[in-house]
Formats: sequence, C-alpha cells, structure tokens
Amino acid sequence: MSTAKKVVVFDYGFGNVRSAERALAHVGADVEITRDYDRAMNADGLLVPGVGAFSACMAGLKEARGHWIVERRLSGGRPVMGICVGMQILFERGIEHGVETEGLDEWPGTVGPLKAPVVPHMGWNTVEAPEGSELFAGLDADARFYFVHSYAVHDWSLEITNPAMRAPKVTWSTHGERFVAAVENGALWATQFHPEKSGDTGAQLLTNWLNTF
Repeated sequence: MSTAKKVVVFDYGFGNVRSAERALAHVGADVEITRDYDRAMNADGLLVPGVGAFSACMAGLKEARGHWIVERRLSGGRPVMGICVGMQILFERGIEHGVETEGLDEWPGTVGPLKAPVVPHMGWNTVEAPEGSELFAGLDADARFYFVHSYAVHDWSLEITNPAMRAPKVTWSTHGERFVAAVENGALWATQFHPEKSGDTGAQLLTNWLNTF
C-alpha cells in the first residue's frame, strides 16, 4: 500500500501545472492534475499555481469553483499552497493597469506593480525567511529561488490579537523594493517565487510542505 501523500495540482487554466506535477512527483508525492471538485477536496494537499493577470486568474478560479475549494479546505485545516499568482490571489485585492480585482481575501493586502528599475523581476534571488520557518527548514540563508513577476505585495498588515492563534510567518525578498516572497499561515502556505523551477532548493521546500501533512 502506497504511503505517498496525495496532492492535487488544481487545473483552472492559469498555471504551469506540468512543471508543478513533475516537481512534486520528484519529491515523492502522488500527484494528480485536475479541476474535479471532490478530488481537490479530498486530496492530502492542494497546490494552486498561477500565471498571467490577477483578474484572469480570479475569473478562472471562480469558474472552476476553486474559491470554494480553497475556503472549505482551509476551514477544515486541510493544506493549501499557492504559487506565484496563485499566492497573489490569496490577498484582498489586486490592482493591474488601474483595474482593481477582488481576491480571495485570506490575507489583507493589495497586490500592486513592483517598483524596480527592471520589470519583470525575472531570475534567481535570495529571500529573508523568519526564524522558525518550516517552509525554509534545511535551507541555507543564501539559498536562491526563481522569480518571474511584475506585481507583488509590498506591505503586511495582518495582526493577531487572539493569544491562542499563531502569527503568520512572512518571508521577504528585494527587487527594487522589499516585497512579500512567501507566507506560512497554518494550513495555508504560499510563495511568490516558483519552487518547481528552483532546482534542489525548490525540491527541499516542496518536501518541507509535504512533511506538514
């Protein structure tokens, strides 16, 4: 009997699903690419990729009922991980070319244009992970990850007032300005960079995620 973790890569038309599938299979997951509601709900882990425009990703996710799946999995403490625009849509809203689009609002904050001399931010960069991070466990402080994006979250305003709740762990990176590179928040993890394109460091990070469920 297989003990591999069952992971669904959610296929809503806006993500590098094949590269995510290969990366997860490489680190030992039992991976399926699907938009089937029941399979996505029942998997051990759900990975939500994302490429392109914030507004298009949100429209595609809603058309596939992905917003319900994410919300209901999280309400039951079931692991969800977002990548690139799949991370951005977890925030309150996105603004692109002056157009504001409502996100999933799992976290407060606005996704806006990255202010840097060269945009998009494309290539390898380091991150500033917080102490005690599970996502970056076993990785050196100078580990590099692969980014491709023109928009980012530049602030973090979520405050935890209930002492029984743990504050999210926020990782930062810098390209022209500091921006949110990753978040660990209970069952919900996300990265602005692409772990599936980040070689051995990305493989370690995906392994760390699998080890949480």
